[in-house]
Amino acid sequence: MTPRTDSAAVFSSSTTATVADAPRSELLQSVVDVARAIFGAEASSVFLLDEEADELVFQAVSGQGEEFLVGRRFPAGRGIAGWVATSGEPMVVDDLSSDPSFDRSLAESTAYVPNALMAAPLISDARVLGVLEVLDPSPQARSGVRELDLLAMFARQAAAALRVITPERVREAEERTVLAGHTLAGAQREDALRLLGSLERLLRGAG
Repeated sequence: MTPRTDSAAVFSSSTTATVADAPRSELLQSVVDVARAIFGAEASSVFLLDEEADELVFQAVSGQGEEFLVGRRFPAGRGIAGWVATSGEPMVVDDLSSDPSFDRSLAESTAYVPNALMAAPLISDARVLGVLEVLDPSPQARSGVRELDLLAMFARQAAAALRVITPERVREAEERTVLAGHTLAGAQREDALRLLGSLERLLRGAG
């Protein structure tokens, strides 16, 4: 089991907006857009873990619900996302109607009830930072362990990119120096997005 430690201190969504919010939002939107495209899903979401509140927070959504779900919170122990965050293990469910881990009332409250989903933890430095979900992926995408491994790899890469642009690191970088008229915050954002771009090419090649 992967411990859930200190992620709220790094990624608390309840804090006052910081200089890192824009690049973080851009990065997370890229994560869900790419995941949705790669796995042929109807929707994709990223939740970040707020440990102080013991809640998972919708931070980016692609597809169904993207207009109103960002910022919404729910108890960290609920549903499949909660199980993945707690266990630190990826999960695929081909028929949610028969899965006891699926919280249908929670899904109904988001105005979209999927029939199948894949989910993987965002893990960096042995910490679960959140969960990446793809809802109603194509039948081919959820047909085996290989696809779940790809999602888990993508989630790990996303977590690594996310840690590059934590609010603390961005503030430290801006306090240290400005290079060629661009803050290191901008450079860190570009590094993070390049990580995702590289993984997207890898996944498309493996698909």
